[in-house]
Amino acid sequence: MKPELLVMLVKNDRTVENAIEIFNKAKHLPVSHWGFKDVGLKKDQMIELVKEMKDAGKTTYLEIMSSDEEGGLQSAQLAIDCGFDVAIGTVYSDSINSLLRNSSTKYYPFTGKLEGHPATLVGSVDEIINHGKMMQSKGVDGLTLPTYRFVGNHKELIDAIAKEIEIPIISAGSINSLERVDELSQAGIWGVTIGSGFFNKNFLPEGTFNENIEAVVEWISNSNKSK
Repeated sequence: MKPELLVMLVKNDRTVENAIEIFNKAKHLPVSHWGFKDVGLKKDQMIELVKEMKDAGKTTYLEIMSSDEEGGLQSAQLAIDCGFDVAIGTVYSDSINSLLRNSSTKYYPFTGKLEGHPATLVGSVDEIINHGKMMQSKGVDGLTLPTYRFVGNHKELIDAIAKEIEIPIISAGSINSLERVDELSQAGIWGVTIGSGFFNKNFLPEGTFNENIEAVVEWISNSNKSK
């Protein structure tokens, strides 16, 4: 299955200050899904950027950094206020789920337990999957999986969760090589977020930000045709 690419205007876990400028120089690229985090821009800037993205026909994503219910609720309301299509990340809580289910913004919470800073995904594969199944039963629209921040076997995790979970899964964090994109694609993961990997030029070291995006888009397209 061809994974969806979500371009995140994020470097080092913050939305870049010139995100609007960067997006407007890249919005012609054949990528439908764009987003950024809830840190780095003021609310009015976020509203402006979401509008620019929607005017360009993009689906918009806010990644919520809060690791507690109170902060998650505040950022979920921010996602609604700014008009985001999807809120990804943060912890699951019934209160956040209820708030978003009564809005037009979809909810893709993190599955599994995150610890430390930068956060790592801990626990067994079964525990992470069971947590995802619980949230799936609560009616969330999808899950966000910090695949490459898992302290165990990444491939075992993504192969197992892709088979057990029926709703879309977005893999987020530390996707900085075509090999990782390929691993997620082969497992059947619905979407992959890439932010720092584009700014750091991990895919085309001598290329621009846009050219790095184009390299991943082309690779996904060609890889899908060869299967």
